[in-house]
Amino acid sequence: MAMTHTRLAVVALFLVGLAPVAAQDWPQWRGPARDGLIRAFKEPASWPMTLTKRWNVEVGTGYATPLVVGERLYVFTRQGDNEVMSALDAASAKVLWRTSYPAPFKMNPATAPHGPGPKSTPTFAANRLFTLGISGIVTAFDAATGKQIWQRPADPVEPLYHTAMSPLVVGNQMILHVGGHDNGALTSFDVATGKVRWRWNGDGPAYGSPLLFDLSGTPQIVTFTQKHFVGVALEDGKLLWRRPFVTPSATTSQTPILYKDMVIQTGRDNGVVAFRVAPGGTEWTTTDVWRTEEVSAHMSDSVAVDNVLFGLSHLNSGQYFALDLDTGTVLWKSDPRQAAHAAISRSGNTIFSLEDDGELVVIRLNREKFVPIARYKVATSDTWTQPVISGNRILVKDVSSLTLWTID
Repeated sequence: MAMTHTRLAVVALFLVGLAPVAAQDWPQWRGPARDGLIRAFKEPASWPMTLTKRWNVEVGTGYATPLVVGERLYVFTRQGDNEVMSALDAASAKVLWRTSYPAPFKMNPATAPHGPGPKSTPTFAANRLFTLGISGIVTAFDAATGKQIWQRPADPVEPLYHTAMSPLVVGNQMILHVGGHDNGALTSFDVATGKVRWRWNGDGPAYGSPLLFDLSGTPQIVTFTQKHFVGVALEDGKLLWRRPFVTPSATTSQTPILYKDMVIQTGRDNGVVAFRVAPGGTEWTTTDVWRTEEVSAHMSDSVAVDNVLFGLSHLNSGQYFALDLDTGTVLWKSDPRQAAHAAISRSGNTIFSLEDDGELVVIRLNREKFVPIARYKVATSDTWTQPVISGNRILVKDVSSLTLWTID
């Protein structure tokens, strides 16, 4: 497992502002600990032939993951020229409140197949919601009422393919890499006021999301940037270590992974690498432990299950794979042409993979081979958004609508 159960619990509490997280909640990107781990799921004795559709509602475009907090859903979308934050009743999809602000922008033609966003998943912490709009507008909302608490306008320069990073909340800090291509700053904002607490302006942003790691006893923000992979001190934003890291067409879009004391690095045409970080002199050092070029992830984040990394490699038009995290050995690869993209999460050794064509694949992790156990068609349009699995509920966001499915 990427972390012990104790460390997962501690990090989950820390990430959401030291407030307890209910077992069924999904308060941010990739769940309570930002690692794709589903904390409340009981697998059925036998998987049904079909899922039951409870409701489907139009909510707007974009592929920000819907959040589940108690009996509420929070959805961040685009409607016309506005970006909209909505609160819905989880059982009925009734709109409880809706708040919008003007957010016109000109889309890079290369992003047209993905739509006008937003792409960044909100974060719920301490009864606030934090969002990063497609053009870089940063907003804090009151989660109870939808009232806007503070807002920071977009920077003059955007990332080449617009924003996709999801806010990280640690105590009274909300951390985002703002700005754009060749001109950005990894920035800590005060959650209550939006005031800047610290900033590191050593690079432009990438499209993955930051995590909080404790490395050698030092809490640090670990994230990919436009040209690097970095760790900066949580306390003051001081750069601790930096590794060169680039992907074709500047498309770095991964979320970091921690396994034991090793950081796992992957990205388009970069294979998978495990390295250790150690203090030393004016800047910390990083040392590779193992490397493989046999598989490589792009846009599709992987999950760690015990000592196995499960993911979708972009090579060979999309191949699922399992990799031994202690040695870097690729245990197996599926047949090619599985999917161009997949949003992957897991409960125990059960993997859920929502492929970009609207098919949800349920997979049993096996060290020897690819073992799909169920397949469900859950959308009729593209699905680039992480599904949310809470109890027997599966929430699926497609291009413009949100659907609640249940496992009966």
